[in-house]
Amino acid sequence: MLTEIFVLALVLTTGVRLWLATRHRAHVAAHRAEVPAAFREAIPLDAHQKAADYTMARVGLARADVVVGALWLLVLTLGGGLQWLFDLAGGIAGDGMVRDLVFVGLVAAASSLIDLPFMLYRTFVVEERFGFNKMTLAMFFGDQIKHGLLGATLGAPVVAAVLWIMSSLGSAWWFYAWAFWLVFSLAMMVIFPTFIAPLFNKFEPMPDGELRSRIEGLLTRCGFRSSGLFVMDGSRRSAHGNAYFTGFGKSKRIVFFDTLLNRLGGDEIEAVLAHELGHYKHHHIWKRVAWIAGGSLAFFALLGWLIGQSGFYQQLGVSTESNVMALTLFALVIPVFSFPLSPVMSLMSRKHEFEADAYAVAQTRADWLVSALVKLYRDNASTLTPDPLYSSFYDSHPPAALRVARLQTL
Repeated sequence: MLTEIFVLALVLTTGVRLWLATRHRAHVAAHRAEVPAAFREAIPLDAHQKAADYTMARVGLARADVVVGALWLLVLTLGGGLQWLFDLAGGIAGDGMVRDLVFVGLVAAASSLIDLPFMLYRTFVVEERFGFNKMTLAMFFGDQIKHGLLGATLGAPVVAAVLWIMSSLGSAWWFYAWAFWLVFSLAMMVIFPTFIAPLFNKFEPMPDGELRSRIEGLLTRCGFRSSGLFVMDGSRRSAHGNAYFTGFGKSKRIVFFDTLLNRLGGDEIEAVLAHELGHYKHHHIWKRVAWIAGGSLAFFALLGWLIGQSGFYQQLGVSTESNVMALTLFALVIPVFSFPLSPVMSLMSRKHEFEADAYAVAQTRADWLVSALVKLYRDNASTLTPDPLYSSFYDSHPPAALRVARLQTL
């Protein structure tokens, strides 16, 4: 019965994702010939059409990725791929924890190889065609090697710890595994900005001057303390611009892409940062952590029940009933069933974006933020006319027209 449910869910999820992508592509194409009225004075037609073409190219690639991803999942499960990799790991490392870690590594490596052609095409064809890519092949593969080494360095101890908890702490292991995962996730919020992010980009302190003085004045007004203001060399890899703050406690950092600083004026940069501070002031990060923690607790509890069900393994294409097989199988299959929750997550994220916008307006000015957003939409080739249904599933930010209209009312 589980086999039929899984196949039906996979077919429905894949079909819906393809249908949404097709809707989105058609909607963007239908509105390609004319800039929306709210943006006609700020965004020329050629920039609008570039954004439409860029969006359609990305969506076309995403559709192929969805199909290949679904087929790969079938190969791993009902096709016997997981069982074959588990047996291969046993031949390499024998029995025990080392075999389990080798197995997880083989699954991760094989999945990365499946995704590699899409990453290469996305970077060196789509991004290159529209003038965004700044990476060389050497830099690309260097990043992949770093990601692989980092994944092994951090991932292997985490997986080993979870497997030990599963085998040693009785029937309530799922709760302790969840607590460990939560602590690790919070620790990563501290570790990432200081130790991991610098492996991929250079972070230089923002130089003294008028802009830094304006930003420090804004931080003082907002009561925000950080460990520093940094400029990241985002232009080494991409022409896209962004700004963010990361970490918590004393490890909070405010980071500006150099591309963003080169495109926006002082007023606009101050408004963008005020928006990011709005997330902090409204405790959005902690609200999202709480949401994710609650959802992951439910998932761990579900796994705690499934791990003792023989049908969970056999009807999904594996014959070995073990902790590492249950953990891996669950991680692969659960996204198929959780996809319908996507609009709920997007809705919550959009609510937070509106709240952060309102905070930014209270601290700066609405026209500063509108001007910054319009420039970012134009320079990042973000479509102004997304399909509403597609957007409700995939977009964490409100559509451009709706967001700007809301800001103008403020």
